[in-house]
Amino acid sequence: MVAVINTGSSVRSIFNYNENKIEAEKAELIGDVNYPVEASVLHRDLRLKLLLKQLELNSNVKRGSVHISLNFDSSESNLPKEKLMEIATVYMEKIGFGSQPYLVYQHHDAGHPHIHIVSVKVKSDGKRIDMNNIGKNQSETARRKIEKAFGLVVAQSSKKEKINIKPVKSIVAQYGESETKKAIANVLNAVIPNYKYTTVGELNAVLNLYNITALQGGKDSKMFQHKGLAYQILNDKKQPVGVPIKASSFYLKPILKYLELKFIANKTKRNPNLKRIKNAVDMAFIQNKIKTVSDLDAILIKGGIKIVERRNEHGILYGLTYVDHITKCVFKGSILGKPYAASGIEERCGLKEFNTSRKAVADIDHKELIDKTQHSSSISGSQLQMIFDSLLQSVSTADYISKEFKRKKKRRRKGLND
Repeated sequence: MVAVINTGSSVRSIFNYNENKIEAEKAELIGDVNYPVEASVLHRDLRLKLLLKQLELNSNVKRGSVHISLNFDSSESNLPKEKLMEIATVYMEKIGFGSQPYLVYQHHDAGHPHIHIVSVKVKSDGKRIDMNNIGKNQSETARRKIEKAFGLVVAQSSKKEKINIKPVKSIVAQYGESETKKAIANVLNAVIPNYKYTTVGELNAVLNLYNITALQGGKDSKMFQHKGLAYQILNDKKQPVGVPIKASSFYLKPILKYLELKFIANKTKRNPNLKRIKNAVDMAFIQNKIKTVSDLDAILIKGGIKIVERRNEHGILYGLTYVDHITKCVFKGSILGKPYAASGIEERCGLKEFNTSRKAVADIDHKELIDKTQHSSSISGSQLQMIFDSLLQSVSTADYISKEFKRKKKRRRKGLND
């Protein structure tokens, strides 16, 4: 089980979010706690009024709304409502909200079973509930005890395992929006928080593997100009099918603004794993006779690295992206360097004439070169040169000389002594 806690300034907005799901037949109110009468028999406005009245007891609390989601493993889709309600009650008690009024909703529009809890952090006596580090402390303790008591899939152990994502079948799009959204959400929930990508293109390199694509629209479209984003299912030929679904309609809220924040963070997070891909590519060429990009892909995938090719309408390769399923890092070939970009790989495969105009470099790391080329008598000269260049990682100084050393020597006049 994974618990996500959010606070906000408007309890009305999170209440309406869940109630609107009920009207759309995508959720149901399965219970309430500390309401004077059963909440399901109350009018929608009265259910909200109790929460608002309790918030009014302390006007100094600016972010008084509490919105919690308890997320379960996809294998636990048959948990009965009574058990879900019992789990919610135990959880709220253990994090210090046992005496608070709250509503529990079960949602049916995601790829995994989950419930939402709506409450406030102002007590009946007007005191404020301290939520500082509640996620790291009380929530984590409650989660572990609940998993053990109810026999749930343990969240920590599932993180250590390889994320198992099933490609979406294009036939899902024929069943209607609900089924399509569930299928897309299942992939998004597994990919977006876990993989390290720095552009929409790199994100799509992963999503496309599971028959999903992120759409920004054409540069002249309103969608692109307003920084909109949608997700759509792809068929086996990687062609879009069904209706695109707005990013804002998913609970994860994987909108462009959210992704752009991840782009910035991921640039730093993925750097330690850059060499793993470069070394894997180099060793693949050293130890094998590789003639095509497909040959290289077949070797790399054994180590958890997938090559995603980008080709134009004529089938000409113009780009490569490496998806490392072990480290969850995504890199465009050009980021890794020329020997790992599309043209560089084709040169190493012998599909393109090798560029002999590369600058000679005086100093090399002999030890690393020897280690990489041991027992590699079958490697061609052009392949060796590409690997050789990749090891250098030197920065051209363009014959730079500082001003201090550029001062002209004074000419001495004939006949004058020092």
